[in-house]
Amino acid sequence: MWGNSFIRSIYKGIYMRTQTLMAKAIRRSLIATAATSFAMSGVVFANEIDNGEKKSDFDEIEKIEITGSRLRSTDLQGFSPVQVIDSKDIDMSSVANIQELLLKNPAFGTPGISRTNSNFSTSSAGVATVDLRDLGSSRTLVLVNGRRFVSGVPGSSAVDLNSIPTQFIERVEIMTGGASAVYGSDAVAGVVNIIYKKEFEGLEFDLQTGQSQEGDSEETQIQFTMGTSSSDGKGNIMIHGAYTDQGAVYSRDRERSAVDQASQGAYFTGAAEDMFTAVRPFYSSYAPQGRFYAGDKQYTYNKAGELQEGWSTNGSDTMEANGFNRMDYRTIAIPTERYLLAMSGKYEFTEGWNAFMEGTYAATQTTTRLEPFPMASDAVYSASGGQMPLEYEQYIVSATNPGEYERTLVRNAFVPDAIFDSATDTDGDGIKDIFFTRRLSDIAARGNTADRDTFRIVAGIDGEITEGWYTDVYYGYGQTKESQVGSGQFNSLNFRSALEAVEDEDGNIVCRNADAVAEGCAPVNVFGEGSISPEGADYVNAPNMLTTFTSQTIAGVNVTGDLFEVPAGTVGLALGTEYREEYSRSEFDALQSSGLNGGNAIPRTEGEFDVIEYFAEVNVPLLDDVFMAKQLNVRGAYRYSDYSSVGKTDSWNVALDWAPIDEVRFRAIRAQSTRAPNINELYSPPSQTFPTGLTDPCLGVTATTTGAQAEACRADAGVMANINANGEFTLSQSDLQGISGYNRGNSELDAEKGKSWTFGVTFSPEGMSVIEDFDFTVDYYDIEVEDAIVSTPRQFILDDCYGGSGATCNFITRRAKDTGPNSAGSLEYIDSADTNSGGFVNEGVDLVVTYAKDIEDYDLVGQVNARLAYTHVIDAYTIPLPGSEKDQDKGEIGAAENKFYLSLGYTYDDLTIAWNTTFIGESYLDDQFLSGSDLAAESIGVGSVTYHDLNIAYRPWDMAEFYIGANNLFDREPPKIITGLPGSDTGTETDAGTYDAVGRRYYAGVRLKF
Repeated sequence: MWGNSFIRSIYKGIYMRTQTLMAKAIRRSLIATAATSFAMSGVVFANEIDNGEKKSDFDEIEKIEITGSRLRSTDLQGFSPVQVIDSKDIDMSSVANIQELLLKNPAFGTPGISRTNSNFSTSSAGVATVDLRDLGSSRTLVLVNGRRFVSGVPGSSAVDLNSIPTQFIERVEIMTGGASAVYGSDAVAGVVNIIYKKEFEGLEFDLQTGQSQEGDSEETQIQFTMGTSSSDGKGNIMIHGAYTDQGAVYSRDRERSAVDQASQGAYFTGAAEDMFTAVRPFYSSYAPQGRFYAGDKQYTYNKAGELQEGWSTNGSDTMEANGFNRMDYRTIAIPTERYLLAMSGKYEFTEGWNAFMEGTYAATQTTTRLEPFPMASDAVYSASGGQMPLEYEQYIVSATNPGEYERTLVRNAFVPDAIFDSATDTDGDGIKDIFFTRRLSDIAARGNTADRDTFRIVAGIDGEITEGWYTDVYYGYGQTKESQVGSGQFNSLNFRSALEAVEDEDGNIVCRNADAVAEGCAPVNVFGEGSISPEGADYVNAPNMLTTFTSQTIAGVNVTGDLFEVPAGTVGLALGTEYREEYSRSEFDALQSSGLNGGNAIPRTEGEFDVIEYFAEVNVPLLDDVFMAKQLNVRGAYRYSDYSSVGKTDSWNVALDWAPIDEVRFRAIRAQSTRAPNINELYSPPSQTFPTGLTDPCLGVTATTTGAQAEACRADAGVMANINANGEFTLSQSDLQGISGYNRGNSELDAEKGKSWTFGVTFSPEGMSVIEDFDFTVDYYDIEVEDAIVSTPRQFILDDCYGGSGATCNFITRRAKDTGPNSAGSLEYIDSADTNSGGFVNEGVDLVVTYAKDIEDYDLVGQVNARLAYTHVIDAYTIPLPGSEKDQDKGEIGAAENKFYLSLGYTYDDLTIAWNTTFIGESYLDDQFLSGSDLAAESIGVGSVTYHDLNIAYRPWDMAEFYIGANNLFDREPPKIITGLPGSDTGTETDAGTYDAVGRRYYAGVRLKF
């Protein structure tokens, strides 16, 4: 690090020479470098420093690209609003994954997938994605060094930030607003451009360890970076390696999530005052000892293992709780282990021309864990509605007529007498049968271990074609492979054979089917906890497997330079063409694909597309250094794309940049961005899911309830049967917990279009003693997505069917009669499909304030820096179908109306202190959910939450820096968003993608430089 006295001399020299905006930017960068080693985004010094003397003027600034434009410029103020996170921000946060730091920025919404909200995912659990403006990760384009990165989620464009080596990052530039004209599809909400370090010499180690206050979420980071230059100075190569291990956090280890519970308002009363009242315990009715429906009686086993008549899921005054606490198994934070290797190299093979290459390899392992499978007999006996026979036909030679056979019935060898005696013939085949449910605890807990390998390499050349004209040519290939092995599922065909157990002539209990016996069938006893033998468990156990492969090929040629001079400056032009090919395949094992292992039926998905694109960008200076126009420029960009999937699309933007004086600059941008559908949206076959947070519009309807909604409910025979039996439409606990459905893609999809406005102003005051060390940026944005590709929300489907247009009723399947624990008329399936039928709007204001000052002349010696990023959402909503009412998103949980991130830093000699504050404003329950209970939008919600993080670093020697820190320093609990409320992530009892579900965490580490 440069010495402080040297920094001060450079700073004073700059200050004496000029007070221009660029000089101020450079001065700020130098102060920040001295204070905290911050590197200013987009500034590359052409001058060299040798023995304390300048070799060239500070005016000689190299032309560089800023995110949002392909044009090279010396102007540090780009047309597009760009926020920057640099390497020192990363160091001082000590995050293992860059997602953790990005999510603190208020421009980002709740990620679709993170370590704390994906434990129940059947695939891609633990992947780390980002979502600008709450418009979805598919509308946020993630780049590395300005180029695309292969997806980490099969069938989508979402980049897994687990595959990005965090400590290899020089800076991250975040641009919000449409940028498809510059970068192509998916940049509807904006761009996250991750820029790797370059030109490193030496060796650096970083060792860190930490854990939560509760003793879990253990974290280890081991990283190194080394680099060297060739003897002639023409080449440099860097290599970075990292190992990170983040431990699990289990639901049972946090008081708020230790016991199954449910929202009283969501599941029972619908009353506003009951929404955040927990019914606790609210156990699952699928218990390890089993629940058996025999005739008009129910049986189970008590804790002593004795058969008893009657059932009470959560316990009563006269009966112990028979239900099962799923929270004993569930996970809040998924354990994640990563190995990463990255390299970057370049070599000047002739004057002005460089060959370059960059590569990344990441191996990630994640492990999910959840409760054992909740089996119902209809998973085995689907044809009979779940009725398991207790007797089996057997034909023996007639004792009176040897030429004939007599039909006899053989009883199931395991069924207890009381259950057998109570059982009746419910399906008319003359054989006694029962319906049962049972938690398969004696087979295995559910979960999966996924190994993901991501590889990417990009190579190319760049150089100066002629004076003022530059080009770069590149080719890149990336792929992600995933191998996932899961546990806790069962083979439903084997299970049926194993259930039908009889005694042989020697009194041994065997499988009735001789063919099954020949294949190794071992009988299974489901009556009582722990009753399944190890042999039976092995026979029915069906570990599930998933393999995925995703690949991306990219190639491009870019040319940029100065066209000609005009009175106000030089007209700049950038031209280019890019080619991209995407392929994805995702395939579960045969049982999972067909739904024969008790889990979701998820068929194989495979697809590909390619696109050729041409783009142009031009910047025209209109005025320069005249009254009220130090600068006035206009810029335009256009991109033409031809997809093999959706055909031809185009994107464009027009921007105006006006600086009336040096200290003030205005910008205005109008843009149209496009997003082509991804492979999953195009080609995904019907895949099963189990949605939560739904309100049945028919709940509470009686035979005399008036209104269109009640009439639509009573038109369903199952609903009417329920009303006739109970006086009103009622639902059991199993009904509330047992809704399923299928999602599917659509090969007829078209590209969606996003149109955006951005208006901004930057103010960098000079000569004003109170505020001259501040910079202010304010940007207004308005993003509208037309013909959006959406999967119609299931609550909207319900509300539209019952009391709305009725057009969505064909997506809903209700049970026609009572089936085991499920009631007649209860929701069995709600399906949804992708269509170009939606729309999104997100409108708001961003404020960024930065401050940097050397205060050595004051009583408090040192350097101070601060940065505030604040976002206020003016409006945000979704249109589920054309002509439908708005689904309000603004201010809902996960999309707070007000958010900010404040970072404060102070440096004195070798000591640096950083204090960071994250604020998430008050938020409300989803308006569609509230309307289902006749409650007004924004009438019920949670309060604001503020988190504080502290990092202290001390450098006693140039080669060593020691640091300690704490995240969520004051151990702020997340809002209790109880099961049944929208936004509650299963197993966490909060929105774990938005709020900190782990709690206070400590860490300590050391950085060594040689």
